[in-house]
Amino acid sequence: MCTAITYKTKDHYFGRNLDLEYSYNETVTITPRNFPFEFRKVGNIINHYAIIGMAYVNDGYPLYYDATNEKGLSIAGLNFPGNAYYNEEIIGKDNIAPFEFIPWILCQCKDIKEVNGLLKKINFVNISFSSELDSTPLHFIVSDKNSSITVESTKEGFKIYENPVGVLTNSPTFDIQMFNLNNYMSLSTKQPENNFSKDLNLYAYSRGMGALGLPGDLSSLSRFTKAAFTKMNSVSGSSESESISQFFHILGSVEQQRGCVYMGDNKYEITVYSSCCNVDRGIYYYTTYENNQISSVDMYKEDLDGDILISYPLIKGQHIKNQN
Repeated sequence: MCTAITYKTKDHYFGRNLDLEYSYNETVTITPRNFPFEFRKVGNIINHYAIIGMAYVNDGYPLYYDATNEKGLSIAGLNFPGNAYYNEEIIGKDNIAPFEFIPWILCQCKDIKEVNGLLKKINFVNISFSSELDSTPLHFIVSDKNSSITVESTKEGFKIYENPVGVLTNSPTFDIQMFNLNNYMSLSTKQPENNFSKDLNLYAYSRGMGALGLPGDLSSLSRFTKAAFTKMNSVSGSSESESISQFFHILGSVEQQRGCVYMGDNKYEITVYSSCCNVDRGIYYYTTYENNQISSVDMYKEDLDGDILISYPLIKGQHIKNQN
């Protein structure tokens, strides 16, 4: 399972936790402007916006988990089990396989307005990347510097939701996730007052009691609520260091530790990596489960007019600064 968020200080940021029990040896991957994207059912795109993000590169194709283009438009795909539904090919539609959606949008669009234009014609078609890689049930958060939307293809139809919290986790559907926030409207960052009874001398015996009832489990519904509360009440300085540090602290509030989510066969779901992209500057920051040190890749330090993928393996080993 996963959690994706947006955040704004002086600059704009987008990123996610990838929570899984395995890894595909994903890399921070830059797709330059002239890399030829081949799509299964629509025309190929040769010249496009440059893209940076986390991807599993398979047979020369970047299967992006989350990515941002040079215009600051960002997308993350999150697991959507039991709800995602992909159709057969529909004549007259742009038939896009789910694994193609991130590059299809980021190649062509600079903001949500242009994304909505493409979404009017899109059909998520049930095509796997290969016989070894089946279609993954996904929904998506798409964000520019000013707003976010959630995109879901279900049996009930193709849904586009305004996403005012800039947060996405997994199932259930986004409308249910948002409705569930009504159950937590009384939470506060301030200390609570005694509304229980004027006849009882009740008092706040600890700091943080205004948020009593905030979920702390690792289910997607609870992570959505906790990430939304943490993000929307977050206070950060505007420097790059303060901003990315705060971003990773927000993601850290819903990260998964090995041992807490048992998947069977001696496997446990963990936060494989956490990412934070400064979408204004094209810098992709990340941490991994074993490495808390923040690493970065700057897309503008590469030749963005090239036609060959540029990939950086993740630094996974723990880095400790010894002070004596």
